Amino acid sequence: MDASRRDRDDDGRARNARPRDGLGRPLPYGAPGVERQPEGIVRSPEETLAEAQRLLDAGKPFHAHEVFEDAWKSGPEEERELWRGLAQLAVGLTHAARGNRTGGARLLLRGADRIVGFGDPHGVDVSGLAAWARELAGRLDGPVDPVAEAPRLAL
Repeated sequence: MDASRRDRDDDGRARNARPRDGLGRPLPYGAPGVERQPEGIVRSPEETLAEAQRLLDAGKPFHAHEVFEDAWKSGPEEERELWRGLAQLAVGLTHAARGNRTGGARLLLRGADRIVGFGDPHGVDVSGLAAWARELAGRLDGPVDPVAEAPRLAL
């Protein structure tokens, strides 16, 4: 890829084609990276949760965030804030794993606040996730291990 030109998809939309590491950080062109999540996949809530959990367990919270983002964009209006909050939790863990204490804590707390009004839709452990996010946000003082800190999404 010619780095002087913007990366574009087949429809001409800007897309960064640089490879990424497991935490979503861009790597130099030509470097081996972690395969990106395809965008725009419509999954059932159960498929979304299973795929996001798989990625979280593998230490790839950035990629789990992308799965939640698809659900947020394609799901029913009344659940969009739930999926958006779950995406914020995953990206908060991403920032925490990268060592961005302030950004990680902010996103973890924002995600927790966003999901708390939902009960436990689709078996999501809303209260457990909110407690996990608040606890992690309160003790960030350096990079965390994303595998060790991966939350359980379901009850």
